[in-house]
Amino acid sequence: MIVHPVDYRYGTPQMKRIWSEESKIKRMVRVEIALLKALAKRGYLSEEEVEEVKRKALQIKPERVKEIEAEIKHDIMALVRAISEIAGDAARWIHFGATSNDIIDTATATQLRDAVKIFELRLRKLAKLLLQKAEEYRDVVCLGRTHGQAALPTTYGFRFALWASEIARHYQRLQQMKERLLVGQMSGAVGTQAAFGSEGIEIEKDVMSCLGLKPAVISSQIIPRDVYCEYVEFLANLAATLEKMATNVRILQRAEVGEVMEHFGKKQVGSSTMPHKRNPIDCENICGLARVVRGFVEPQHQSSILWEERDLTNSSAERIILVEASVLADHILDKMIKVISSLALDMENVKRNLEIQRGLNMSEAVMIALTKRGVSRQEAHEIIRRAAMRAYESKTTLFEELLAEDIVVKHFSRKELEELLKPENYLGTAGKRIDMVREYVESIIM
Repeated sequence: MIVHPVDYRYGTPQMKRIWSEESKIKRMVRVEIALLKALAKRGYLSEEEVEEVKRKALQIKPERVKEIEAEIKHDIMALVRAISEIAGDAARWIHFGATSNDIIDTATATQLRDAVKIFELRLRKLAKLLLQKAEEYRDVVCLGRTHGQAALPTTYGFRFALWASEIARHYQRLQQMKERLLVGQMSGAVGTQAAFGSEGIEIEKDVMSCLGLKPAVISSQIIPRDVYCEYVEFLANLAATLEKMATNVRILQRAEVGEVMEHFGKKQVGSSTMPHKRNPIDCENICGLARVVRGFVEPQHQSSILWEERDLTNSSAERIILVEASVLADHILDKMIKVISSLALDMENVKRNLEIQRGLNMSEAVMIALTKRGVSRQEAHEIIRRAAMRAYESKTTLFEELLAEDIVVKHFSRKELEELLKPENYLGTAGKRIDMVREYVESIIM
């Protein structure tokens, strides 16, 4: 019986394959085989025996492992017994010198490695897509908003560039984290490698080399969980960025704003009772699941606080945390790529929302220009503020109210004032910033 939405509703096939039960078992089998190879290198058994075990062990089904576990109540010993059943004379060397988390944590490292590759690909794709949008809309002037209220003009190119820079930093963080995260161990019951004697460090190196990993610098019975905390924190940070982007798309799609629109299919239904609805369901989905991803940060931190060389309180929690956080973060990242790639701008509404401000959002431009003509900045602020408040109350334009201010008329002609109140004339370094972001992002992801 399937009960969890990750199984039937959320997650990409690529990420779910990595964290599937069958994948986990095969990866743990490969760790056991890598250990056999390291032992064969030292004469414990032959290479031919290792290859025979490998051929048969990779065919082991999860059902057989679970059948044994139901009897002995230990998942890793169930795996060891399942391998031993088909290993012949080599069975005595299965799991030799290892403890359960040598197998679990090292197999998890291979899952994390493959998950990271998917995140790298998606982050690069999203960053490039946002750069394309920044260039496409670099000259589309729009109303900026602070506190949800009309502010200075900006451009959609600037907005997309801002998001692109943030996604690039997540990619950069992922690169910096890999060295700490993608490590395995073959350390034995308390980390001392006692069963391997003086060869422990070299055996561990050989096992990790076989699996494409690095050995942990030091570990007890388990790899220190600070590295898992860093990974989950990374996913939470990424989820926050994606939710921010999705939230702003939702705000800009509101009926009274109407500047952007999620793609809406020809046969798509927005509401079961209101046939006219075109809801931003993908962005809402991103926002909801981003909160779930961030919710895993504290449980993972708690899972790093263990007794002495270890206890088992982390095990049950991490079976959920690492899987769900990875699958859901990948799901919303993939969904955001689709949202941005098909996002539509309504140019008429963009222009309308600028014009209905009646010039009020251009108050700073006039204040700055007035200051440059010799009026003190504070006095200029009060003059423009006074005119703006009258415009609000009387529903007139800022232009009209400024013409009633003698000091404004003294310093500016009507033509000069009109030019000052044009949004396209007050964009500062927006274009240059977009170019700087392109260089910055490309230096990270290319």
